[in-house]
Amino acid sequence: MNTNAELLKELRIDRKAAPPPSRRGLWIALGIVVALLLVAGAAWAIFGRDRGIDVRTATVQAIGSGGASASVLDATGYVVARRMATVSAKVTGKVREVLIEEGQTVEEGEVMATLDPVDADADRALAASQLGAARSQIGGVQAQLHEAELDAKRLQTLVGQQLVSKSQYDQAVAQRDALRAQLATAQRNAKVAADRLAIADNGVDNTIVRAPFAGVVTAKAAQPGEIVSPLSAGGGFTRTGIGTIVDMDSLEVEVDVGEAFIGRVKPKMPVEATLNAYPDWKIPAEVIAIIPAADRGKATVKVRIALKQKDPRIVPDMGVRVSFLEAAKPESAKQPQGVRVPSAAIVERGGQDVAFALDDEGSHVEQRTLKTGMAMGDDRQVLSGLVAGDAVVLDPSDEMKDGAKVRMAKETE
Repeated sequence: MNTNAELLKELRIDRKAAPPPSRRGLWIALGIVVALLLVAGAAWAIFGRDRGIDVRTATVQAIGSGGASASVLDATGYVVARRMATVSAKVTGKVREVLIEEGQTVEEGEVMATLDPVDADADRALAASQLGAARSQIGGVQAQLHEAELDAKRLQTLVGQQLVSKSQYDQAVAQRDALRAQLATAQRNAKVAADRLAIADNGVDNTIVRAPFAGVVTAKAAQPGEIVSPLSAGGGFTRTGIGTIVDMDSLEVEVDVGEAFIGRVKPKMPVEATLNAYPDWKIPAEVIAIIPAADRGKATVKVRIALKQKDPRIVPDMGVRVSFLEAAKPESAKQPQGVRVPSAAIVERGGQDVAFALDDEGSHVEQRTLKTGMAMGDDRQVLSGLVAGDAVVLDPSDEMKDGAKVRMAKETE
């Protein structure tokens, strides 16, 4: 009996005892830990992984085979015009009309501007009047001379018949000779007046400004109402020219070559010119002459180069880069040409010239050992180790190794 009572007592619930602890806080703590782990993983994925080295690349170019020529020297210069003129009037005057604009093509002798011809016209009118007066004087003297010659001839007959005295005949002859002298003087005065009129005509023509040769107007310097003069006005407001014209057929290139390299340049040497404005356009050219004078300050010698191609895109004062080419060698004498690689892509590793080329995916680099040849301006001839079309890293850092991960650097302005 007691045993059963004890068993029933054990089955009773003790409501005064403390309740079991809650697990809610544990789950909250576990959730915070998991969230922190996820955030850390995402941060590592974004910021902690290897993003690669920023690099700039260039494409390896093939060196032309066959009769192609290699560059032995590069230089920079400008396009210049051998025939260029700032056109001015021959006389000082006020501009009445300007007939040119920048970019306009003019022919030789075409009127570019006119000056006010009031003074020139008045001078011409005066010269014409003086010529008319001189010619009228000639007519009067000729009439008098004709009469004097008849008198002298008649008196000569009467003297022979002893009807008049010898003195009368001598007086008539003297009168005739005097009139002949007056006629000669009048004729010379008329000639002077005619010459004076011709000068006045030139003065009128000088008020018309014409193009001295065919070309293109590159500058318009004067406007109607301004005063122009062929001489400098000493800082005033007088213009010294109407406009500037350039003969585009006379364009050539002038470059400065360092004294240390001028021995590589020869007259008639082939040249390849590249305008800064059109870097993909290769213009065939040729050395005209080496100016026999050096610039002491810059230690350079000026070289003139003729452009073999005429094009409206070529204008004066454009910057240009030229490559002096060696003469093409016969096919039988040619050596393997290899490829042309920027010198900035070639570095030394372990005493050898190497370059870092991108793999097929463009995400990693491969270190290539090179066999180099001659310098080609800013490039270098590579005989082995690279092929045309390979992309090589420019200016690789000392830390770059074979297999390094890279990415293209963003272009900055």
